[in-house]
Amino acid sequence: MEATNSENSIFPKGEPGSKDYFAGSTMVTLLLSKDKNNEFSIGNVVFEPGARTNWHTHPKGQVLLVTEGQGFYQEKGKPARPLKKGDVVNIPENVEHWHGASAQNKLVHIAITNYKRDENVVWLKPVTDKEYEEVNKK
Repeated sequence: MEATNSENSIFPKGEPGSKDYFAGSTMVTLLLSKDKNNEFSIGNVVFEPGARTNWHTHPKGQVLLVTEGQGFYQEKGKPARPLKKGDVVNIPENVEHWHGASAQNKLVHIAITNYKRDENVVWLKPVTDKEYEEVNKK
């Protein structure tokens, strides 16, 4: 059985995440787009082992709901926080951060991302291999 189609998955597999914003193998499923009733979008993101986002910010914040696996969330200049199924991460607006799977485990989360006008994310530099390896040593 393919890892991204496990029996625990409740959403479709989605499309590969952009190599401009993600390192490693990711699949993104847009569940809800911003519309006249909702000033946010909702997506399901599957990170295979070793996959992660680039550093980025959200002008109006983001919430992550971890539904499967293990990984990390890290704010710039702070220690990484381990993530596991059932964790909720409330990311304040304009806080530089990254999130993704651990080196050995996949991570699946639902991302609820608020908009400020038409912007919901500002993508920055990739997380370096050295930064990522440091987090996985602990």
